[in-house]
Amino acid sequence: MTVRAYGAFSCDNPLEPMIIERRQPGAHDVEIDIAFCGVCHSDLHTVRSEWAGTLYPCVPGHEIIGSVRSVGDAVTRYRVGDVVGVGCMVDSCRRCASCEEGLEQYCQHGFTLTYNSPCADKPGHTLGGYAQKIVVDENFVLKIRHPKEQLAAVAPLLCAGVTTYSPLRHWQAGPGKKIGIVGLGGLGHMGVKLAHAMGAHTVAFTTSDSKRADALRLGADEAVVSSKADEMQKHANSFDLILDTAGASHNLDAYTALLKRDGVLCLVGLPGTPHPSPEVGPLIFGRRSIAGSLIGGIAETQEMLDFCAEKGIVSEIERMPARMIDSAYDRMERGDVKYRFVIDIASLEP
Repeated sequence: MTVRAYGAFSCDNPLEPMIIERRQPGAHDVEIDIAFCGVCHSDLHTVRSEWAGTLYPCVPGHEIIGSVRSVGDAVTRYRVGDVVGVGCMVDSCRRCASCEEGLEQYCQHGFTLTYNSPCADKPGHTLGGYAQKIVVDENFVLKIRHPKEQLAAVAPLLCAGVTTYSPLRHWQAGPGKKIGIVGLGGLGHMGVKLAHAMGAHTVAFTTSDSKRADALRLGADEAVVSSKADEMQKHANSFDLILDTAGASHNLDAYTALLKRDGVLCLVGLPGTPHPSPEVGPLIFGRRSIAGSLIGGIAETQEMLDFCAEKGIVSEIERMPARMIDSAYDRMERGDVKYRFVIDIASLEP
């Protein structure tokens, strides 16, 4: 079937309207009418070939909210009319140890990205959510329980939400724990909301004094300007976990020094250039760790969505029509968004 989409034919041209093909739903497939799609920094990096391996035409988008139009004969989890989501993955090998444990994001054979992964469908690679429809195996579709009026703001949970939720759950954020969130962008603002909702004492780290009030509004118990040495020193040796969402290369030692014994600095931001090598001494003498985390498996993503629906958590967003995507990318590069853009897919209509 043919559908309208928005994408790029090369790295040096603006995104533009295009017609793409979706497969006809198979026995285990769910056909989804897309209502909203969040805009992730990964979309920008991929479209503009800032990461190697972009396949063109490129239709980005992996924060998808929509409703079920049709289901295959063997589908048991969804019915026509259900409100559903699709995140960063649409398949995995389903047989390796990670997949069998519900950790498809660590698939040992490589999971299939919602866009820019090789596949059997035309044009030979996956095309994402900046489009009117998508067809996805039911095992990689998520149930959405938020009310209708919140659906646009739910879209970023499919990436920004689960990227921060997964490490917070893994390292058991909750009452009695002190959790730091570095950065107050698309990922960081979700980290603050989630850590607070889990009951942890939440401290937001920002480079800007102007974001201090916003951090407190979002749920932080304290806000620290990381360039102010006296503010940082007050928190030395006190954190159980610091979640570092910053996408730019920076000095990690400033944060490892804030960890208590056995504390963890978890990186979820992927900088364009490597971080400077950290000092080993503070790690050895405090049995501290630097770790990383990647999105979440399908079961954990569903758990995160249900938790957010129960707690009334959504992303802070700015809705926009598809024709504004390039200007949104430019604003993202300048940090001029609070805190996530979401495309209204109805704007793809002629």
